[in-house]
Amino acid sequence: MEKRTALYEKHQELGAKIIPFAGYEMPVRYSSDLEEHNCVRERVGIFDVSHMGEFIVEGSNALALIQYVTSNDASVLENGKIQYSCFPNGKGGIVDDLLVYKLADEKYMLVVNASNIEKDWAWINKHNSFGATLKNISEEYSLFAVQGPKAVATLQKLTSSDLSSMVYYTFDKIPFAGKEGVIVSATGYTGSGGFEVYIRNEFALEVWDKIINAGAEFDIQPIGLGARDTLRLEKGYCLYGNDIDDTTSPIEAGLGWVTKFSKDFIDKEVLEKQKQEGVARKLVGLKMIDKGIPRSHYEIESLEGSPIGEITSGTISPVLGIGIAMGYVQSAFSKTGTTVNVVVRNRKLKAEVVKFPFV
Repeated sequence: MEKRTALYEKHQELGAKIIPFAGYEMPVRYSSDLEEHNCVRERVGIFDVSHMGEFIVEGSNALALIQYVTSNDASVLENGKIQYSCFPNGKGGIVDDLLVYKLADEKYMLVVNASNIEKDWAWINKHNSFGATLKNISEEYSLFAVQGPKAVATLQKLTSSDLSSMVYYTFDKIPFAGKEGVIVSATGYTGSGGFEVYIRNEFALEVWDKIINAGAEFDIQPIGLGARDTLRLEKGYCLYGNDIDDTTSPIEAGLGWVTKFSKDFIDKEVLEKQKQEGVARKLVGLKMIDKGIPRSHYEIESLEGSPIGEITSGTISPVLGIGIAMGYVQSAFSKTGTTVNVVVRNRKLKAEVVKFPFV
């Protein structure tokens, strides 16, 4: 049985097409993926991403536990700061990617992917020999992403705190939409700027409606998972289960920047070796030269016809109007500017290796 977010009925009322996703019944689209994508790039959209998981880690050894189970260096976090990181899996792969929020001294919030809530919860508990206090609050909170160039102007109507001064990857607990102590963070998965708002389930509907009203003058629209995927893909953001998983290492995935060897953590030696000696394959961006849509699991070949990798995510970029993809290729073919073939329904279509982001 799939779970439902606090706004399930609201999505139905709005005419959303609902699909099972990560154990939840989620809105994939309300109008069209293209309309919703452009709405976020040009104006402002609101996503219900309440399926995401939240864990509280606190106590005198909270940081020690986080340092051990995550790849990034959380000791540099100040209160109100956020860090992107991943859980290495003890075999050189990734349990999940996540955000680490420093709520207070000795108190953190980890935000994890919906599909991995149970797996991540078991993983962090298994490694909690540090005696940190752990609490899974995933079922208690809703999460809204309000994204796009008009996000500040929309949300500013609902708070006395100055949102325009909030720096990327920071957050604050502020009065918002008539509620006290709401976590509002300058984060998101679209690359168009904006905020994420954590709100208790019992206030979710009321706050959603207030955000919709505040954004009415900018023609705010509810946005589904379809556009969320094309938005993140244009920016080259990894999606767990597609571009990263238990078989991909952070180094292969280009996540060396969130892998810090200044501390001890799970898989430190394996990953340090990879960083020094190099990896056999790398995650790259591909822009189609020939007309065609690259899809996940399509084979990537060298121009000579030998298999060199596989697409992990692909689509037509709504902004560029051409096919774009992420995929792993043998390291020899990972240099920017390299031309390769993507095998689309038995046709070999040319594509070029490019740097992220696409847009």
